[in-house]
Amino acid sequence: MKKPFRLLLSISLLLLTLGFTQAQSLTADTAQSNIRWYGEELTGKTHFGDLKFNSGQIEVQDGVITSGTFVVDMSSLSVKDLSGGGKARLEGHLKSDDFFSVDKHSQATLKITQKAKVEGDVQNLTGELTIKGIQHPIDFTMSLGANNSAVAQLTFDRSKYNVRFRSGSFFENLGDKLILDDIKMEVSLQLN
Repeated sequence: MKKPFRLLLSISLLLLTLGFTQAQSLTADTAQSNIRWYGEELTGKTHFGDLKFNSGQIEVQDGVITSGTFVVDMSSLSVKDLSGGGKARLEGHLKSDDFFSVDKHSQATLKITQKAKVEGDVQNLTGELTIKGIQHPIDFTMSLGANNSAVAQLTFDRSKYNVRFRSGSFFENLGDKLILDDIKMEVSLQLN
């Protein structure tokens, strides 16, 4: 009578263990991870460039992202669609007080605040984005890939972060000089 009970108990414990997995903490490899940003004028002209991470990590349980924090090095802001003097001027302007005030605010942060809602391969996330010391909620998507990689897509409204230069949210009658408020970002992550 004891052997069948022990066998049943062992099988039950094994099934319980398999049903519960521990959370996995993954750290971003900052040298292999990148953010590509896109800004667009009313005329359709687009500028784009890159940003690098200071740090990043996510918690994953059963394949679902439960939390995470990313810190972006704003001084790494670069322009990739221009070269020479035009590139240097635009990078300097984007780092100035007209845009992101990088001397005063050298980091931006994104904190995941809710467990992801999964739709197929895409995880819908909610977080808090802080730019220039100003924090606002943001929704974005992330997909976990093979070999500990991930990609994310997010768009933020720069006017919410007091980035005013040629913004229709602050100035009228800009005509074709208007720069759209939405900044699109494509993030590629290599996680360890």
